[in-house]
Amino acid sequence: MELDLSPRLPKKVYGGDGGSYFAWCPEELPMLRDGNIGAAKLALEKYGLALPRYSDSPKVAYVLQGAGTAGIVLPEKEEKVIAIKKGDSIALPFGVVTWWFNNEDTELVVLFLGETHKGHKAGQFTDFYLTGSNGIFTGFSTEFVGRAWDLDETTVKKLVSSQTGNGIVKVDASLKMPAPKKGDREGFVLNCLEAPLDVDIKDGGRVVVLDTKNLPLVGEVGFGADLVRIDGHSMCSPGFSCDSALQVTYIVGGSGRVQVVGADGKRVLETHVKAGALFIVPRFFVVSKIADTDGLSWFSIVTTPDPIFTHLAGRTSVWKALSPEVLQAAFNVDPEVEKAFRSKRTSDAIFFPPSN
Repeated sequence: MELDLSPRLPKKVYGGDGGSYFAWCPEELPMLRDGNIGAAKLALEKYGLALPRYSDSPKVAYVLQGAGTAGIVLPEKEEKVIAIKKGDSIALPFGVVTWWFNNEDTELVVLFLGETHKGHKAGQFTDFYLTGSNGIFTGFSTEFVGRAWDLDETTVKKLVSSQTGNGIVKVDASLKMPAPKKGDREGFVLNCLEAPLDVDIKDGGRVVVLDTKNLPLVGEVGFGADLVRIDGHSMCSPGFSCDSALQVTYIVGGSGRVQVVGADGKRVLETHVKAGALFIVPRFFVVSKIADTDGLSWFSIVTTPDPIFTHLAGRTSVWKALSPEVLQAAFNVDPEVEKAFRSKRTSDAIFFPPSN
């Protein structure tokens, strides 16, 4: 059976006046199921509220567009009300309850990537809603709800039946939602557009890595992430994850070409990608990207909290470490060709600007 790594767009799962929820389907992107990866996207219109929910999977959220407010409640902790904006990354461990609200004219769009090893469905998030027509209250009898919260039957019926929406609703503009609290972002959010750069290559590209060093909650989530931006016509060096991690990549902006090479030197993917597409690179497969004129940016998760990558070009590549004689024999070339090969790409760069 051929391995299908083709990039895919998400499908709408539900929505209404307040916004929509989209997800990538394991039936269309089999690597989601095979790698136990979930991917979804939330889009909220003005006054749209994503009702409180928790998930069966740990996730990393990345704000693609707009600004708004997020409520986060870790198990046995107080609610954190956080102002969120484009470029924010948020680690969401098991058991966290969240809600999301947009009070701006611009649509708020949030990407969710995570692992589904312990989820109910491989390759798909399952959310459990606290309220709404599909909330947990609707499943319990009025007797159970009344006894659990010490409420009379009339109040219980109001609680259970008043909210007819599910998942996402649009609240009245007159309702005053909680204001973000100063200091609540600390330890929960890293803005990848403002954070110190882990890699910065002039006219090449820039990387911000989300790991346990700059966001400790990543350790509880169990995987890391990064935001990579490369300039027009620049190349990201061929490389692979050398700690058996999967690379899940969402194209944030721009466009470009991607090639992936697997076992036996077989090119398993050659495609053109643009904003909105998602694809997965299997363990140990080598991937490289070249940006179009408008550049290329992507947000990825790697299924280990502190990933280790091996790049196959540049001063630190494995080619530089191997002895000249081994390379000559391995490539079956003369010393002059080996020397020319070794003498190129002598910097530590992993991004290569176009040649003049």
